Amino acid sequence: MAGCQALSGADIKESGFQPSNNPITVDNVSRNDRMAELAKSQHPRILATYGGEYSDPRLERMVAKVVGNLTTVSGNPTQAYRITILNSPNVNAFALPGGYLYVTRGLLALANDSAELAAVIAHEMGHVTANHGIQRQQKEAEEVLANKVVTDVLGESPTAKVALIRGKLRLAQFSRNQELEADAIGIKASGQAGFDPYAAGRFLQSMAAYSDFRSVSGATDPSLDFLASHPNTPQRIELAQRHARLVGVPGTGLRDRDSFLAGIDGMLYGDTPDEGYVRGTTFLHPRLGISFSVPTGFVIDNTAAAVTATGPGDMAIRFDGVSLDRKTSLPDYLRSGWVAGLDANSVRAETVNGNEAATATARADGWQFGITVIRAGDQVYRLLTAAPLASTSLAQVSRSVSDSFRVLTPAEKAALKPLRIRVVTVRPGQNIGTLSAMMVGVDRKLDLFRVLNGLAPGATVSAGDKVKIVTDR
Repeated sequence: MAGCQALSGADIKESGFQPSNNPITVDNVSRNDRMAELAKSQHPRILATYGGEYSDPRLERMVAKVVGNLTTVSGNPTQAYRITILNSPNVNAFALPGGYLYVTRGLLALANDSAELAAVIAHEMGHVTANHGIQRQQKEAEEVLANKVVTDVLGESPTAKVALIRGKLRLAQFSRNQELEADAIGIKASGQAGFDPYAAGRFLQSMAAYSDFRSVSGATDPSLDFLASHPNTPQRIELAQRHARLVGVPGTGLRDRDSFLAGIDGMLYGDTPDEGYVRGTTFLHPRLGISFSVPTGFVIDNTAAAVTATGPGDMAIRFDGVSLDRKTSLPDYLRSGWVAGLDANSVRAETVNGNEAATATARADGWQFGITVIRAGDQVYRLLTAAPLASTSLAQVSRSVSDSFRVLTPAEKAALKPLRIRVVTVRPGQNIGTLSAMMVGVDRKLDLFRVLNGLAPGATVSAGDKVKIVTDR
């Protein structure tokens, strides 16, 4: 990217990106930089936390073009950047010292043009330019914190590794004042690169709409989202508009919407096949070949560690799997000590849709639990339903969930397809209602359509407009 710094934004073309015999890379430029080396050591761990790197050459070229334009006006022309698209449905972007930039495909799905993406990336580049990572490390006892992150992450438990990365990766989090400073730097830089400076305000509004949508639908892991570490308030949006006005009047700069939409067309949306799919109140896992459903009113959240669901009356459901020796009976497994407060007299051997199973109940710390373990193939699956002691719905909900568990047929597994972003052109007679009805595999289609396309309440679409929908086709 740094090799493009002598070019103007208008001169940058895809065909101009040719390999160099002596490329300027993050690794080359940041060698012997202690903070950059620390950031580099975190890269594999970030990939592990966010589902790895998302590979799509067309999408990567689109993002690279945006970053290339921004490097021509970088506040630090000697800084090289490495940007990674993370294979995560969470909406996030962040920077590490030394020029490591990250953006999730979830964020790319929410943005609506190259200018909005440029605003996000320029904001993160602003953190690097302003040395915010270094400032934060100095403020919080740099060596102690950094060593603790590395030590903790290298612990033995895979689950602990993920939890520690989420809770302790402070390198990517900045103070509110640093966020606002990065806003100012980013808006100025994206405007100088020829992008619409008002895009930052638009994307912050989309973030607010996304936050409202998620608070109702419960989608994705909030601890891994942009909102967890980036303040998002009406005052911040107003400040962004104010910074934009310093660059130019509304209409200044390019949005480059067509290029952006072409880049994300076909991009994976939501869960990956390795994690299984949530379709309304049903969870289906094509690789494991199993499925179960939760009652109406419950919202499923699919994470790397487990599948959980929350519902009315503070009830919750958790699903996961364990390896168990076939010589161990399921009733004996329930009595083996992993269930706190188990009522040993409640343990029953059962069959669920042709699969060996066992059930039990437990009480602990003001909660009552219904537990079902089911053996399918070489795996044992655990369904745990929790409810407050005063609840009278536990037995009904627990039975409903366990009875819904089944093994998928080969035809059902083959028919399951991941959801993708598809860009469609609005035809005469189509409106927001008919377009959102085309979406599959998602709840609250109309609300999600508005959020994904940055449409405020009351906004409409016209024939010829390009819009995003979610579908498995």
